Amino acid sequence: MNTEIRMGREFIQSGSRWEELAGYSRAVVDGEWVFVSGTLGQVFATGEFPATAQQQCEVALDTIEAALSQARSSLADVVRVRVYVPDRADVIAVSEVLRRRFNANRPANTTLCSALAVEGAKVELEVTARRQI
Repeated sequence: MNTEIRMGREFIQSGSRWEELAGYSRAVVDGEWVFVSGTLGQVFATGEFPATAQQQCEVALDTIEAALSQARSSLADVVRVRVYVPDRADVIAVSEVLRRRFNANRPANTTLCSALAVEGAKVELEVTARRQI
C-alpha cells in the first residue's frame, strides 16, 4: 500500500487496478476520520475472485483492515459499514463474516441487494472509521 499526503489529508492506495482506472483512493484520512472506498473481495495481485460471497467478504475485509492499519486505525474503530450484495441468498453468509470480524465492535450497518459494477463480484464493503488519536 502507498500513502500520499496532500492538503492535510492522507490518501492510501492498495494497488487495485480499479483505483487507477477510476482515480480514487482505497482510503482517505481526514483528521480523526478514515473513509474507506467500496472494496470488492478480489485478490488484487491475481485479479481473481474467491468462489463464494463468504470468502470474498473475508478478502474485502483483509484489504480494508490493511488500509485501516496504514491509517493507524483498525476494524475496532469502524463506526459504519455499507454492504452491497447482488444475491439476497448471500446476505446471511456475509453477515456472519462481518459479525465475527467486527467482534465486540458493532458498527452501524446498511445492507443493500444490488448489482455490482464488476463481473464476478459477490460482495462490496464500504466503511467509515473514527481513529482513537
